[in-house]
Amino acid sequence: MSNLAAPDILYTAIVTILAVILYIYMGIRVGQARGKYKIDAPAMTGHPDFERAVRIHANTMEFMVTFLPTLWLAALYFGGWIPPALGAVWVIGRVIYMIGYTASAQKRSLGFTIQAIAGLALLVLAIAGIVQAFMMA
Repeated sequence: MSNLAAPDILYTAIVTILAVILYIYMGIRVGQARGKYKIDAPAMTGHPDFERAVRIHANTMEFMVTFLPTLWLAALYFGGWIPPALGAVWVIGRVIYMIGYTASAQKRSLGFTIQAIAGLALLVLAIAGIVQAFMMA
């Protein structure tokens, strides 16, 4: 079995796909809100529910830029089940963020905190794994 078929890498791939599917779903929600509240493109403001859907989607994109590389670097250099597990926690945090923020801007903090901690932990694991690999080289 190649390294790319190792269970931890497969789980990392599954988490990556789940994150991408969630992001696409959030984009669909923006389009639905645009239609529901009759907000023509390219407008990005209007009804508060539309604006929250836009922010949920945009904020997720902003964090995916750091989440995906740290997830994969942690999986490749630190290894094991912890990076994909933290990745799953990140995705769950984004779902909680979406649900909370959809209800009210004041209810977004729990999901945001969960994903932020998971993302920071992935960064630490990626750095630790890279440093360890560098020291062994």
